[in-house]
Amino acid sequence: MHRISSQMNNTDTQYFLRKQEVRQNALNAQIGSQSRIGNLRDDPIAAGHLVRYKSYLGRVNQFEKNAQRLCDEFQVREGYMNQNLQIMQRVRELAVTGATGTYTPDDLKNMAAEVNELLKEMVQNANAVGPDGNSLFAGTRTKGIAFDVILGNIPGSSEALIENVRYNGNIGTNKIEVDETAFLTVDTSGNKTFWAEPQRLMGQRNLSSWTASSDSVFSIDGSDIKIKAGDNIHALAAKINASGVPVKAEIDQITGGLNLTTTDSHQIWLEDKEGAVLNEIGFIKDRSQLPPYNLETNVSVSGGSLFDSVIALRDAMLKGDTEAIGSRVLGSIDQGMGNLETRIAKNGSDYERAMNNVERSKTNDLNVTRLVSREGDIDMTEAITDMKMLEYVNQATLSNAGKMYSSTLLDYMR
Repeated sequence: MHRISSQMNNTDTQYFLRKQEVRQNALNAQIGSQSRIGNLRDDPIAAGHLVRYKSYLGRVNQFEKNAQRLCDEFQVREGYMNQNLQIMQRVRELAVTGATGTYTPDDLKNMAAEVNELLKEMVQNANAVGPDGNSLFAGTRTKGIAFDVILGNIPGSSEALIENVRYNGNIGTNKIEVDETAFLTVDTSGNKTFWAEPQRLMGQRNLSSWTASSDSVFSIDGSDIKIKAGDNIHALAAKINASGVPVKAEIDQITGGLNLTTTDSHQIWLEDKEGAVLNEIGFIKDRSQLPPYNLETNVSVSGGSLFDSVIALRDAMLKGDTEAIGSRVLGSIDQGMGNLETRIAKNGSDYERAMNNVERSKTNDLNVTRLVSREGDIDMTEAITDMKMLEYVNQATLSNAGKMYSSTLLDYMR
């Protein structure tokens, strides 16, 4: 019920003018921000959806960046691996040439000089650093060099040459999230990429009467294996074989010792986590020594890296030992090249998978952006039409108010 008074027309006119101004300001704000939701009360349900969509869109963008960064790393890494494969092809050519027996010792020494330079180039590639300053083949120990070079006096050479190349990284892997609860595992261990032969460790201690004194945990290639008190060496070997690590354990029937052999070309990584099982059976030293060079001195080791194969070729050429070049050395080089080709293929497959994740993230980005637009964006055509209608209403209101209050100062002049 309205109370009729002389101020009623003026009050109503002012009220509806302010109301129109509020609607115009709200519509102007929506047009300026291109969003129809300025406050949660504008559309609570759409606002809730919009928050979730934008949150997911931010994660999708990060997934795409992660996958794209992986692609870049795989490309850079593959370049160095391919270069080392080309070097190994030249090394093999020299090995085949030197194994014919038609060259003099001086000729073989000249070949050894080229092999030595190729070895230096291989080590340089293995110690490569990526665009971000991290070592490419050192596992997760990315701030140090992947391989240490040890120089020594080699028979047949008048200067110090590379005597040994030792892996300085670790076997840690990185898990990169490329989708919701989906990760890509990146393994950049140099002692897998640049290894030549399956490694074999042969313990010399008779373990036929050994039993574990307490519950223990040891690690092989990063996988934990639990030992219960009272387990004997046969139980230990069975647990290693059932663990899924690429290492096969067996008991030597003659010495009674434990032998470990890798099922592919890589360096075995042994470590006691809880207790000292590996130390008790005579495989590794105490925990103060870090893998992979923590093996006991009496453990027999066979199978080396690509660098060991090239060093063996160079040394055999310096000695003039064509028989070793044509048999053991050439076989080791062929195995190393086969392993490097396998690692390059694995790197390429990882690259393809990362690229698939990049493409999927781009598709998700478009789809989620469309959902965000549907829930939050304003229809510009409709908004401009509404704005024009409000302007017409405002003009009509002002015009009507002007006719209602047509009195002027002249009306009061006598």
